[in-house]
Formats: sequence, C-alpha cells, structure tokens
Amino acid sequence: MSNRSETATNKKNNSSFFLWKEGYFDYQTLFITIVLVLFGIMMIYSASSYRAVMEGNSDYFYAIKQAGIAIAGFVLMMILSGINYKKYFDYAMILIIAAVVLCGIVLVLGIASHGAVRWIDLGFFNLQPSEFLKPAIIVYIAKVCTTNEEWLEDFKSLFKVMMLPIVGIGFVATENLSTAVVCFGIMVVVIFVAAKDIRPLIAWCFIAVGAGVLLIVAEGYRGGRIDAWLNPETSESGYQTMQSLYAIGSGGLFGKGLGNSIQKTGFLPESHNDMIFSVICEELGLFGALAIITLFIMLLFRFRYIANNAPNKFASYMVIGVMAQIAVQLIINIGVVTNTLPPTGVTLPFISYGGSSIVATLIEIGLVLTVSRQIKPYK
Repeated sequence: MSNRSETATNKKNNSSFFLWKEGYFDYQTLFITIVLVLFGIMMIYSASSYRAVMEGNSDYFYAIKQAGIAIAGFVLMMILSGINYKKYFDYAMILIIAAVVLCGIVLVLGIASHGAVRWIDLGFFNLQPSEFLKPAIIVYIAKVCTTNEEWLEDFKSLFKVMMLPIVGIGFVATENLSTAVVCFGIMVVVIFVAAKDIRPLIAWCFIAVGAGVLLIVAEGYRGGRIDAWLNPETSESGYQTMQSLYAIGSGGLFGKGLGNSIQKTGFLPESHNDMIFSVICEELGLFGALAIITLFIMLLFRFRYIANNAPNKFASYMVIGVMAQIAVQLIINIGVVTNTLPPTGVTLPFISYGGSSIVATLIEIGLVLTVSRQIKPYK
C-alpha cells in the first residue's frame, strides 16, 4: 500500500510545475551564497566609495545599486528553486536560442563601455547577455548529454551537441574573449563528465585553442595583455597588473583594515569590479583572502554533494555545470589578480560589481537548489 502511495506521489511530483514543499532543501548552499553576496556588497562599498565621490555621487552609490539588484536576484533565485527541475529540461532549447539571439543582438544594438560592446541599454538596467548565456548553456548541455549520450563519442556528432552554444560563444568572443572561455569551459567540463570516450572532446578543445590564438593575434589589444602578463613592469598595458600586485603585497597577513586600501583611491582601475580581490587582499590580508577562498570551496563541495545525490543524469549534469562555471571564474579571476594568468575581464562570482553577473549567478544557484529539493537524505 505504501509503495502505491509513493508511486502516486512521485507521478504527481513529476507532473507538477512547482515543488515548494517537496524533498530536501540545501540550506548550507543558501547560507554560503548569502554570506558571499553580503560580503561582496560590503567590499564593493569599500572599493568604490572613493570613485563614487569623485563622480559626484554618494559614497554608497555603487553598493546600493548592487544591493538592489542582488535582492531582485535572490527573489528570482527562490522562485526558480521551487520550479520542478524537469521543466528546465523541457524548455532547454528555448533558453539557449533566446540567449544566443540576445548575444547576437548586442553586436548590433549594444552600447560600448571601456572600448567593448557588451551591453543592451534597457533604460533602467544595462543587460549583459553573455552572462545569461552561461545558465542557458548549463541547462542545454545537461539535456543534450542526457538524451544523446552516444553523440559525445563521435567527432562530428559532438559538434551537433555544441553547435548552438558555439554560435553564442562566437558572438561573445568578438568582444569578450574571457567570458567566451568560461562558457566553453562549462561545456567541456559537463561533456568530460558525461562522455565515456573523451578523445573527440580533446580534438575539439585543440580546435578551440587554435581559434582563441587567432582571435588574440587579430586584435592588437589582446596581444598587449599577453605582454602585460609576461612583462608587467615594462609593458604599456601592465599598469593595472602592477597596481594589483602592489595591493596584494602591501596587505600582508591581516591587511590594513577594512576601508583602508590605498590602491582603490584612483590607482587601481576597476577596483570594485574585476580587481576587487586585490582590495580584499590589501584590506583583509592573506587571512581574509583565504577565508573567502574557503567559502567558495565549501560551496563547491555542496554542489558536489547535490550532484552525487541528484535523481538523474540531467539534474546531476546541471549542477556540475554550475560548479564548473563558478570554479572556472574563481580560478581565472584570482589568476589574473595575482598575475598568474593574462589580464581578462572575468568577474569574481557573487562579489564583483555587476548587475547581470550577480543575477545570472543567483539564477544558477536557483537551479542547484531545485535539484536539491529532489534529494531524500533519509532514504
């Protein structure tokens, strides 16, 4: 009798759109996310207050904007976390097509900032479509790897799996190669986990690396970034890298204290955005930097737990995609700040200033939480 009841309940859950009260909810993931976002808002205030005042605004200007967008992102995250994850499977194709179209539109109608065209002006909000391409790729590639597993082991068929994301990545790469690398990295990680034979994937990775080299050669400023990485002291493009290293070096073990950064006062460009980790190191020292990295590692371990206990491959691959995106961005951002990698425009997840970035990342956390609702820990 109990088995029949359970089967009936499962069928009802599978057909329902919302799952507000079903299964397990990963409060650890939610708590770490809240801590990281709140810490990010605090550091954005610290890193941007000088710039905001110089621009004639309140010293809270950037922090308040980020807080408002983060609140909207949290509301969206909680709504998405309550939607049956199977619905994302059903609408995966629509999501990826919409994201690719937006990335194409930005090349025609986008607005320029810092020499790059990456945003669509919505009046009340500058939308960066490349950020929303990431969750779209995560859902789409998770679905295709579930339904067409045999395609992953053939060179030509694998292109069918990657074709739509690659079109979007191509649009993004023309103006934002670093974000294109992150998007491609998401695909590679999920396919690597799903495929039994990874040789076709390796071959496509070599092709992607070759395309990346061509893009670097074609655009002179990208070559300048390589020079800034290898020779920051003498390169014309090495100023930001050197200021970042000065900030990290001057922070010491426990830092100068919150709000006491010198580099943020006009010396370090993008101190509240791509380079915010430098300000963290300067103000909170090695101890603060390691504490933040530890929080990220804890979050990634929660993703691993949820992926391992997911009810099916699609749900597991979706969580793995989110895990890959956050891990890749974390590695790239810290690598750039410490001059381990060439300078790029990749943000630090949850912490760097950017409306599209924080909303897209919280959407991904919503995907993880909806999968967590299907875990039955006591069974």
